Amino acid sequence: MTKSVVASKAAAKPNRRASGKTITSASRTPAARVQGRAAVDESEALAAIHEIAKDMHAAGGISKRTMREYDELCVPAVPKYTKTAIIRIRKSVHVSQGVLAAYLNTSASTVQKWEAGTKTPSGAAAKLLQVLEKHGLGVLA
Repeated sequence: MTKSVVASKAAAKPNRRASGKTITSASRTPAARVQGRAAVDESEALAAIHEIAKDMHAAGGISKRTMREYDELCVPAVPKYTKTAIIRIRKSVHVSQGVLAAYLNTSASTVQKWEAGTKTPSGAAAKLLQVLEKHGLGVLA
């Protein structure tokens, strides 16, 4: 056999655990499925899949547990924000660090630390920055 045939056969083999069971996307934990997602904006495709899953659930085709898994998978991941991204977002909405801090319900010192790179936003602050980046300041006003 040539190398390309051997490589293609090795790539075609399913991923197996030590117990011999095949790992599928359904058997992985929800966190592993979310972490394995591509960083590409999949919002339209995920919205379509989620809509189909809701219809199937309403018709009795999928269980409540499976529907919860679809709900979890269709929530977009919050990106990690670098100091340059935070500065770019703040300048795009044309506000000072103090005003941005007021909108995010945090201190001006925290925004300064984000922009200096000594701290990074997480949790609700990162989600609010994502909303600001996508929709502008009007949604928080």
